[in-house]
Amino acid sequence: MPTRTKAAAPRLATHLHPAHLDALLKVFLVEDLGDVGDVTSDAMIPAARQATAVVRARGAGTLSGVPVMQRVIALGAPKVRLRVAMRDGQSFRAGDTIATLQGPLRGILKVERTLLNLLGRMSGVATATRRMVDGTRGTTARIRDTRKTTPGLRALEKYAVVCGGGVSHRGGLYDAFLAKDNHLDGLSPKQLPAAIVAAVAKARRHASLAFVMVEVDTAAQFSALLTLPRGVVDAVLLDNMTPAVMHRLVAQRDRRAPWLQLEASGGINVRSVGAVARSGVDFISSGAITHSSPQVDFGLDIARGAR
Repeated sequence: MPTRTKAAAPRLATHLHPAHLDALLKVFLVEDLGDVGDVTSDAMIPAARQATAVVRARGAGTLSGVPVMQRVIALGAPKVRLRVAMRDGQSFRAGDTIATLQGPLRGILKVERTLLNLLGRMSGVATATRRMVDGTRGTTARIRDTRKTTPGLRALEKYAVVCGGGVSHRGGLYDAFLAKDNHLDGLSPKQLPAAIVAAVAKARRHASLAFVMVEVDTAAQFSALLTLPRGVVDAVLLDNMTPAVMHRLVAQRDRRAPWLQLEASGGINVRSVGAVARSGVDFISSGAITHSSPQVDFGLDIARGAR
């Protein structure tokens, strides 16, 4: 059972502009309400009826989505008051209270499913990330996300990765240079350094790059990149290599280019992450923490007798 943590929650604004978040959430609310609204609640519940509702976890995990809950309520049920009991990044157990909603019952029910769906999805990603992070204990390796995200939810899922103790990679194709196998197709190791120098120079003329990374899947490609001067490439992605091979390449890096960051990728999971981390790489990227994380189940229950 994970222990409760009190880590400072990450800032959602660093991953998603508030205006973009609101635009997303309005789409999600319309998905549930259409042009008509909640026809059942409007027909059965008096507009004046007030209620208190509690959001509780139905399983254990790591929380992510508090600022999203706040904005869903602000946009969809502005007369409902939200009291948060836990912060993003904290661990919870089944039965723990996450938040309490007070206000018009119609409003609470109007936003219930959108709120719980997003909270469950984001907390699922945070929980999967925390498990991967736990697997790297005793090493300096950090867990990173990828672009293998749910369309429309990338920024929220990347924020959830940070809530789980990971670090966010590039936002998309626009903010970093990452030459992968399909970009390098047809280039021999001997041709690789010159091609990368030319491509990076061209990219820098057109964009401000968060970092420059090149993916390799052979030791020969890696050795070729070590001939580049400092400042051309920031990091090398070691794709689908065994921990033993990565350990040898880390030793090469330490001797010849200690400034170069190394990141491991390729089918890494909670069972294999420890061995990969012990190879000495700086980062481990995982698509599984976003594309395969199970959703955490939360429930919203009306407090008995509350009006």
